[in-house]
Amino acid sequence: MTVDAVPVPGALPDEPRAWELVLESIERDLLSGRLRPGDRLAPERALAASLGVGRSSVREAIRVLEVLGLVRTATGSGPTSGAIIVALPGGGMSALMRLQVAARGFPVADVVKTRLVLEAAVVTELAEAHGSPARASTSVPVPTSVPTSVPVPMSVPVPAAAAAAAATDAGTTVPTPAGGQTGVGTGSLARAEQLLDAMDAPGRTEAEFLALDAQFHLALAEASGNQVITATMAGLRSAIEAYARAGVARLGSWAETSARLRLEHREIVACIRAADPAAARRAVQSHIAGYYAETRLTETPGDAGSAEIPPAVPTRPVPSRPEPT
Repeated sequence: MTVDAVPVPGALPDEPRAWELVLESIERDLLSGRLRPGDRLAPERALAASLGVGRSSVREAIRVLEVLGLVRTATGSGPTSGAIIVALPGGGMSALMRLQVAARGFPVADVVKTRLVLEAAVVTELAEAHGSPARASTSVPVPTSVPTSVPVPMSVPVPAAAAAAAATDAGTTVPTPAGGQTGVGTGSLARAEQLLDAMDAPGRTEAEFLALDAQFHLALAEASGNQVITATMAGLRSAIEAYARAGVARLGSWAETSARLRLEHREIVACIRAADPAAARRAVQSHIAGYYAETRLTETPGDAGSAEIPPAVPTRPVPSRPEPT
């Protein structure tokens, strides 16, 4: 005896919606090379006719692409009108990441693991760019009040490949050289150091300090010149800031912890400037894992690491100073 499938009332069809067909068509053209950055999309009427969809579906697809940072639109009939392909993926990636953080929340342990991988890679690359292999072996003096043996929590493993592939963490935008190539400049730490000076200012509230902390890590990522890592770090910035704030209540002394964090930040920059990739990698991993362990954010009922990122709280922006020329 067989039972025929019964349609579920209200079930959504499997066919893609019309505007998704437009997106798929544009994606195919990009992958094949028929469309490149700087090219103009076909007029709305022509796209609708060629794909067999309504003009409203074309407009909806273009709005999605504009939000993702893949097209720029302008009204009118001149050479800059219509929808033009642009190579600005960072903004779209960051926006999507921020929306995921806001809508669902990520487990704290997952955010920390991701930071350990990305930021270790960033500082390694920055340190390698600051000197030759011979200079990289130079020992780096570490402030005596900065703990250098903070254990990485067992719940936050650091993959060996990631530890060897150093990466980024930070907070501002570094201009992309002509031709779209990115790179690491030896003077690119100026913004990160400005943020450290701002953190040293007396009277900073905990929220202000942690906002500057998140900007500092983003600035390092931007200094690396890796647009994908920078976009990922920018998208995670609100999550990083939120879990850092959530951990303050679990600290024995905010004054002592913030003083240690400032010293650890200085140590990371010192290791980079001394061209010591291994020391820079250890410093940033100990810095991230140490705060995570100290705040005990996974000590919640249920599975360790299951705590979610709380909603971000707006903080007062700190004006940036122009970088020295």
